[in-house]
Amino acid sequence: MLRLLGAHVVRRPWLFLVAALVLVLDALLLGADLPDRLGSGGTTDPASESAHVQRVLQAHYPEQQPNLVLLVSVPEGGRVDDRALAAQGARLAERLAFEKPVVGVVSYWQTGLAELRSHDGRQAVIAARIVGDEDRARAALEELAPRYRGGQGELTVRITGSLAVRDEIQSTVAEDLARSELIALPLTLIVLVWVFGGVLAAALPVLVGLVTVLATGAVLRIITGFTEVSVFAQNLTTALGLGLAIDYALLVVRRFREELDTGAAPRDAVARTVRTAGRTVLFSSLTVAVALAAMLVFPLYFLRSLAYAGITVVLVSALAALTVLPAVLALLGRRVDALTVRRRRRRGPDTASATARGPRPTGRLTRLAMRRAPLVTVTVTGLLLVLGLPFLNARFGTADHRQLPASSPSRAAQESLRTDFEDLPEGAVPVLLRDGGAARAEESERTGRIAGKLSALAGVTRVESSAGTYRDGLLAEAPSPADSGRRTAGHDLLTVVAEDDTASTSAAHQDLVRALRAAAGPDGAAVGGPAAEVVDSKAAIGRGLVPALAVILLGTLVLVFLLTGSVALPLLTVLLNGLSLTAMFGAVVLVFQEGALSGPLGFTATGDVEATLPVLMFCVAFGLSMDYGVFLVARIKEHYDRDGDHGASVLAGMRSTGGLITAAAVVLSVVFVSIGLSRITNTKMLGLGVALAVLVDALVVRTLLVPAVLALLGPRTWWAPAPLRRLHHRLGLRETTGPEPQSLVPPSPAGPERTSHDREPAAL
Repeated sequence: MLRLLGAHVVRRPWLFLVAALVLVLDALLLGADLPDRLGSGGTTDPASESAHVQRVLQAHYPEQQPNLVLLVSVPEGGRVDDRALAAQGARLAERLAFEKPVVGVVSYWQTGLAELRSHDGRQAVIAARIVGDEDRARAALEELAPRYRGGQGELTVRITGSLAVRDEIQSTVAEDLARSELIALPLTLIVLVWVFGGVLAAALPVLVGLVTVLATGAVLRIITGFTEVSVFAQNLTTALGLGLAIDYALLVVRRFREELDTGAAPRDAVARTVRTAGRTVLFSSLTVAVALAAMLVFPLYFLRSLAYAGITVVLVSALAALTVLPAVLALLGRRVDALTVRRRRRRGPDTASATARGPRPTGRLTRLAMRRAPLVTVTVTGLLLVLGLPFLNARFGTADHRQLPASSPSRAAQESLRTDFEDLPEGAVPVLLRDGGAARAEESERTGRIAGKLSALAGVTRVESSAGTYRDGLLAEAPSPADSGRRTAGHDLLTVVAEDDTASTSAAHQDLVRALRAAAGPDGAAVGGPAAEVVDSKAAIGRGLVPALAVILLGTLVLVFLLTGSVALPLLTVLLNGLSLTAMFGAVVLVFQEGALSGPLGFTATGDVEATLPVLMFCVAFGLSMDYGVFLVARIKEHYDRDGDHGASVLAGMRSTGGLITAAAVVLSVVFVSIGLSRITNTKMLGLGVALAVLVDALVVRTLLVPAVLALLGPRTWWAPAPLRRLHHRLGLRETTGPEPQSLVPPSPAGPERTSHDREPAAL
């Protein structure tokens, strides 16, 4: 397949480029409105108990689930109870109630509820719900907000609530993404100019990266027509699209230049490059895709949509590197070295004995690691395990308004609600009782019994129900006319007010949810709310971990076995890849949970970690580690097959791929660090965490630990049982010899032919 592809690209490079240009232009048009179609949720299990409660509340109790909050302030010296100001506030609430998409408007001036007035009497709350799905609700908010934000007579209005917070997160992510691209592209080009020594050669990987990002955006736009896609998919698309496309382009351009250095004609060099380096690109993209596909086993659309984005961008980047880039190289030929800024060393035939002797720093470091293999293995492994220890204290929660920067209007208003409204029941937990079909009196008695039982639990202040308000197991207040609205549509709504006044997703609130479910579950009650969503999300992630790890491990073991024919190398690859991620997970807890470096990095530590982020970061970082592992292991395997000397093969493989892996890691870390400069905490965590994992993997694990462990294993590295050896002989991936199909490859000027001994290994 790769032989035919290379031959067709050589014969018709303009056809491939015109087709790519048309697709890119179509992608620009198709993906133009992608940011407006992405969501900021997706971290809950749609089949969970809390999701069921949320759906019932949205449909039948909208006033209990406000997503829009108007924080109204009066002028200096005034109070919300002043007659003139109160009249303006009441008219404002009435005007909001007549807006078409708004239901369940509740205000201080309508109800007189003390919890809707600030303790200093200068602020009051108007709460409401904008109905519709996420896209429609957001569009309605964008239409309403300008009419209500700011001065309203003598009153001043600030807009917040869950819908406003999500809207601001999405707009901030879009702005930060554009800024990160402006930062990443020039820095990446500078790194590539240093690597290639020429401007034109360095620009080619960037071109492939841009094509990949644009094409993936169009695919994501199509996916949004069938399922929900998280706004963070854009960040992942940009980071992986630029990073992987540039990695693969590095491999292809370097291979093409090496072919030219051996005297091959440009078109022959392109065909050979597609056949040899193309095999590594395909294999590497497959391993990364397998790691990202593991997120499909989770029911949370946040993770599933990122799997769609990741798999798409990996496959598109590989396709672009194997079609668009070879077509450009076929047209450029030897002009690929134009606009050089420094002289580069020409590469001749690459053999284990030749590459193992030179004085390169990589070779010296590899020799040192292999000579001191036990010491290096114990030291590096111990250091990485110590760096990962903080993750043992990880606490998992969910994102809230503190994801936004301190200057955010929505966040500032939300903070005012928490600090200025002392009685605002932020920690209220909704509990739904399904109507049992008995007489109304019997149902009321049942509701009272359950409300009394729940009010007696530790950590509960009171329980409000249609049967009245209960405290410490006893009826404290008789039911009022307002309580009658709690029984509707076959359900009775209980509101459990917690003693703990911290964030509604805190560990104390999660413990309360578990206690409520244990107490009310036998009575057919369902517990919802933010804390219940976190509990259910963690449970869903826990159930999916084993299948996800099985997908990753099985896929990795099979693919590395097909590449190497070894039993030990697949297991070693998995273990070392996992070990390379320990520093990332330790830093996540130490920095983003506990707040170390929160000042310099500009975020607010919340005391926990978004439950879905470690799963995402593991899949992304593990896949990228596999990418580098394939480059290295395949090259070592090729040298070993050629010369049969294990030690020399390790040295040769390290020296021939060390520079490439280092350059690719630097480029990828630049891209992820630029993503990590986002003002949204979770995006910052994703970008900086994966960048750290990439650098640790390339500069520590691949440079020191891999050669040390391979030196300890020795020739046993390549052992496999006889049945598996026969299987690998039939199905394994290895370099083949033979002429190009002459009917497809155009004639080229005579040049020195390479023997099978001089051919490029599969990795490069």
